[in-house]
Amino acid sequence: MKFPYHLLFCLLGACGVGCSVQKPPAAVAPSPTVADNARVESPKPTPLLLISIDAYRADYFDRGISPTLALLAQQGVHADAMRPAFPSLTFPNHYTLVTGLTPDHHGVIANTMSDSQLGGFTPKTAAANDGRWWSEATPIWETADEQGLRTATMFWPGSGAEIHHHRPDYWKPYDGAVTPDQRVDQILAWLDLPPAQRPSFLTLYFDGVDHGGHDHGPDSPEVNQAIRDTDAALARLLQGLKQRGLYGHINIIVVADHGMASVPLQNSIFIDRLIPLDKVATVDLGVLAGFNPKSNSAASRQTFARIEAKMSRPQRHMQCWDKTKVPARFEYGHNPRVPQLLCLADVGWRITSADEIAHGDKPLKVGEHGYDNADPRMRALFIAAGPAFREGLRVAEFPNVDVYPLIMHLLGLTPLPNDGDFSAVSGMLKSPVP
Repeated sequence: MKFPYHLLFCLLGACGVGCSVQKPPAAVAPSPTVADNARVESPKPTPLLLISIDAYRADYFDRGISPTLALLAQQGVHADAMRPAFPSLTFPNHYTLVTGLTPDHHGVIANTMSDSQLGGFTPKTAAANDGRWWSEATPIWETADEQGLRTATMFWPGSGAEIHHHRPDYWKPYDGAVTPDQRVDQILAWLDLPPAQRPSFLTLYFDGVDHGGHDHGPDSPEVNQAIRDTDAALARLLQGLKQRGLYGHINIIVVADHGMASVPLQNSIFIDRLIPLDKVATVDLGVLAGFNPKSNSAASRQTFARIEAKMSRPQRHMQCWDKTKVPARFEYGHNPRVPQLLCLADVGWRITSADEIAHGDKPLKVGEHGYDNADPRMRALFIAAGPAFREGLRVAEFPNVDVYPLIMHLLGLTPLPNDGDFSAVSGMLKSPVP
């Protein structure tokens, strides 16, 4: 159901803070309690496993090197593509998938953010696990817990934060050194728990394809090898499910958060040649660059207004807008965390500065995402299979906000207001939906 979150996203975040406190988080199986056993008395839904293959572009499937995904597609539903939310970045889209809200509405508006009260946010700092950054929305694992289901997350962005005093029942702090096979083995171990402790909703995250795309480009042998490695881990998962008698008795949804585009090293826009960076607060550079006034002083704002006026004119290889003038189709710009001035690079280009190249802590990437979410190179994978899904069905491209109401329906949970449309995806299911 569509909802006017440009009016209410702040209210939802405020309401969430008052939710009842859940039991302490557990990264290992706790001993069952009376409350746990009471929870099990109600019939459980068919378990659901949501798998993300970061940056698995929709057309990677056509390379013919993902036999396990091909098997799932044959036995279930395969979309032509799934359209990511804007911006087509990892953290915003993973949170969209589990909240049904666009980034403008759930508040995780980019991978790097600035908040007037909380300061700065990047994926590799403690802020990424600070629940206040995620509290403008409610993820599936919180709702599931409140409605009587256990949950487990393997590295899903946001699941390491305590949001509204809740965490998944089982979760792991992100560690990139954990191999794909080890991630699969952890999912299987959670499914091996006694019935009273076993999760009904699980998530699994793979990031090798994304790393290969950034470091070597989407058309590289390294990406193809990462695709094969991830598919092999999925084969291990399916074999483990078969050994446990769960294959065919668990619903599996495989998604990506976004695609990937090639960015030649020479395709760099030096923003410091256009904007005096000492006169602005730079939130982030890259595909989507963001800038705020240096301070709230009248002089600083006047300077910033002149910079905005200049940058709003046509630019080579990028477009720039005041946040209030972002094209409506992006559904972006209302959240207070969105920087005042946004510059979006054309696909195949990056926004950088001489100082970043000279003193940056990482080399330029030859593959990038974050671009216009309508571009084919940003399209993401969607495959779903299991007892609830029709077999051998191919469906048209749809937006990723629709995944949330689909999952909530499959788990028998009451969804919160969201930007998705269940009717757009209900045709994937075997059983008629009232």
